[in-house]
Amino acid sequence: MAIKRQIPNIITMLNLLCGAIAAIFAVQGNLIMAALFVGLGIFFDFFDGLAARALDVKSELGLQLDSLADMVTSGLVPGIVMFQLLQRALPGGGATISEWQASGVWFEWNFPTLALIGLFIAAASGYRLAKFNIDDRQTDSFIGLPTPANALLILSLPLILAFQPHPWAVEIILNEWFLIILTFISCYMLNAEIPLFALKLSDWSFKKNKLRYFFIAYCLLMIIIFQFIAIPLIILSYVVVSLVFPERKEEVRQL
Repeated sequence: MAIKRQIPNIITMLNLLCGAIAAIFAVQGNLIMAALFVGLGIFFDFFDGLAARALDVKSELGLQLDSLADMVTSGLVPGIVMFQLLQRALPGGGATISEWQASGVWFEWNFPTLALIGLFIAAASGYRLAKFNIDDRQTDSFIGLPTPANALLILSLPLILAFQPHPWAVEIILNEWFLIILTFISCYMLNAEIPLFALKLSDWSFKKNKLRYFFIAYCLLMIIIFQFIAIPLIILSYVVVSLVFPERKEEVRQL
């Protein structure tokens, strides 16, 4: 049935819609709402592939649409958020996150030029997604940090500032050098030749998804204990676990 074939694409478009809404909030400086809609978009992104496999309606259109949605939700929005954070942290940035507004005068450059470095994340995400679409090595795993994981890392920063503003955390996050270094690390990890296991489930069996289930349980425990500060720790753990416990060769195509 035609409707059945479109169910995964509808879920993917919900991801894209959430990303578009998040981009509007990010530009307006409302980074909390931007984070909320990015999280919702990633939720839809997790289930579109699962729906396609469950309904046996995988398609080339779905693959391309998924990457386009991820480019907005997990590529463009994190880039804008990093720009906003750098605009706040850099000398001469002036406005706070909540006060940032675009000038009504078209020729006025009302932000530190160096803050544009944050948009490198959007460019690196686009390159990563384009490579993913033509790379047959990433059918069951990832090579390089997936854009949703990177988006969660970047979007966790304003959440920590808003809900867990410990002095040490605020000092680190609003340090311009920390943000610039994190931006370049983010761009590198998105496109690094590092194999990482995928959290998306091909089925519900425990035997085939043991590592995924244990990691999901670990993530939930970390979030309960550390809340938003747990997110950067989880992303770091994800990379470490992938390197220490690589999946079997028959399950993951080699580099």
